Amino acid sequence: MSQGKATRIMWYVSTRGMAPRVDFEGALFSGYAPDGGLFMPEELPQLHIQTLRQWSVLSYPSLVKELCTLFIGPELIPRDVLNGTSGDTGSAAIESVQGAKNVDIIVLLPQGHCTKIQELQMTTVLSENVHVFGVEGNSDELDEPIKAVFADVAFVKKHNLMSLNSINWSRVLMQMAHHFFAYFQCASSLDMHPLPPVEVVVPTGAAGNLAAGCIAQKMGLPIRLVVAVNRNDIIHRTVQRGDFSLSEAVEPTLASAMDIQVPYNMERIFWLLSGSDSQGTRALMEQFERTQSTSLPKELHSKLLGAVTSESVSDEAITRTMGRCWEENRYLLCPHSAVAVSYHYRQTDRQQPSLPRCCLAPASAAKFPEAVLAAGLTPETPAEILALEFKETRCTPMRKGDDWTLMLRNTIEGLSWPQRGHS
Repeated sequence: MSQGKATRIMWYVSTRGMAPRVDFEGALFSGYAPDGGLFMPEELPQLHIQTLRQWSVLSYPSLVKELCTLFIGPELIPRDVLNGTSGDTGSAAIESVQGAKNVDIIVLLPQGHCTKIQELQMTTVLSENVHVFGVEGNSDELDEPIKAVFADVAFVKKHNLMSLNSINWSRVLMQMAHHFFAYFQCASSLDMHPLPPVEVVVPTGAAGNLAAGCIAQKMGLPIRLVVAVNRNDIIHRTVQRGDFSLSEAVEPTLASAMDIQVPYNMERIFWLLSGSDSQGTRALMEQFERTQSTSLPKELHSKLLGAVTSESVSDEAITRTMGRCWEENRYLLCPHSAVAVSYHYRQTDRQQPSLPRCCLAPASAAKFPEAVLAAGLTPETPAEILALEFKETRCTPMRKGDDWTLMLRNTIEGLSWPQRGHS
């Protein structure tokens, strides 16, 4: 799809190829596609150098607007929101809709798998339209009932459900802007032809931001991607050896929002790099879901290696990086950001020539005082975060043995607008 045709409808298809294509509104009001896949644009706009040069002088909001124009037609305001979070997405989503009269938000919080501050940011919001569940499980486990709910197409349509994490295409679209903005900040010159490359280091768990970077690459942005993970290294093993398989268990780390074993956005990347091969992607993912282990076909692994470099970072390296960054720059990294910066330090210590490099920073260190203390540093906790300790909390437990999918469905049914008296 060339830029001259940007006004035509952008269609979205499932990575598994067994669901009808939808427009942006259809992709927005969804989570997983009905066939269990994830929505992706049927065609990607190809950006000319002149367009990138024009975008390079835009403010971040203006850049987001230009990018979104390529992918979005006229859209409606969503009514219901459904969100599973490994840490920060939930509180951001709650903040954006709390108190709204035309939207309810349901958040599944993996109890004990994010920091106390992150939990309090979600559980202390007592607005009528905010419904937080504390799940006795990890981020991978709480995704299962969400996937089950979204598999019921009639139920999703009846209740106007959408997902707000990177299961939803709109989240990946927003994350694409990070890569464009980072490139324009770091490129040595945009007067060169071809444009100079920039390395972008992406700390990740579910691989949403990595998928966004891969799509930006495909659109013509000259970035080289590095994916940095913690000890939960399925993405690292996939890049290095084509080994897309689960470890025995999720390992708790200081970078808790990245403690994920099922990086579902890798499905988008497999589909993208395989030339939109939905049949191959479906076979690969179905085998993974059936056996929790699969090996990438040789050609796909080769393309992944060509698109992405990877690194796995230990907790010790995280705290060491946090300490060094504070010592050298007086900048307090969150442990997730430190995963990316750890890679940067390893490269600079080798004193080899390198490209301009940007490390994406996903969160504030203020939410991770335990990690800051582990790095031998003093947490800087804002007063509004300290005040969370003294607020009333509300959280419905989802215990092991409960039928989480049924609980989720019943909650959604109970929020139907006619019963609530909304027009």
